[in-house]
Amino acid sequence: MRFLIVEDNPKLGSRLKKLLEEQGYVVDVTESGRDGEEMAVAQGYDAIVLDIMLPDHDGVEICKNLRRRKIATPIVMLTALSDTPQKVASLDAGADDYMTKPVDIEEFIARIRALLRRARGEEGTKLRFDDIEMDLAKRSVTRAGQAISLTGKEFALLECFLRNPDRVLTRSVLGERVWDLSLEDESNVIEVYVSRLRNKIEKGFGRPLLHTVIGTGYILSGDGAPA
Repeated sequence: MRFLIVEDNPKLGSRLKKLLEEQGYVVDVTESGRDGEEMAVAQGYDAIVLDIMLPDHDGVEICKNLRRRKIATPIVMLTALSDTPQKVASLDAGADDYMTKPVDIEEFIARIRALLRRARGEEGTKLRFDDIEMDLAKRSVTRAGQAISLTGKEFALLECFLRNPDRVLTRSVLGERVWDLSLEDESNVIEVYVSRLRNKIEKGFGRPLLHTVIGTGYILSGDGAPA
């Protein structure tokens, strides 16, 4: 699972990153609120830790913007202020939880785990788009009710698309989320796997759903690639 930490205090950001990595998560950190908002939109994280008081942008506004942009990723807000109006503002903006600084380590990890449990509970074990259905518990995929056999990486690649429908995913994002590494520009690994996946989920099923966005990446959409 991937986390995004938006925190302008380098020491705290590094500390939280280390804590989450010790739990087995992949973590990105940025000190910029504006960069954090765009990263949250582009990369489809599983959870976001967001500081309220950032030098270049207000955290509450970032949270509001993400919800307006249809980003449903769970968000934990952090602030040095413990007054009730700050808490109310954060929750009204769409945050899922709220913690004050200094952060208690055990409480932080416990809240993160609870947040992820709630998110998984709401999501269930199935992902759907159009007539494609993925059962995460059974590790199975069907389209129009017909079973499709996928390799481990093909399954992970399709899961990434199903979690980010109608959103362009770049080669770098796919490389990080599916292979957990930065693929060199000259590598054609992603192209090969997308081609294999496309052949399996589209051949004999009518209209295509997985489209190439020239010069950018790929998108799972019923409306074709964006202009």
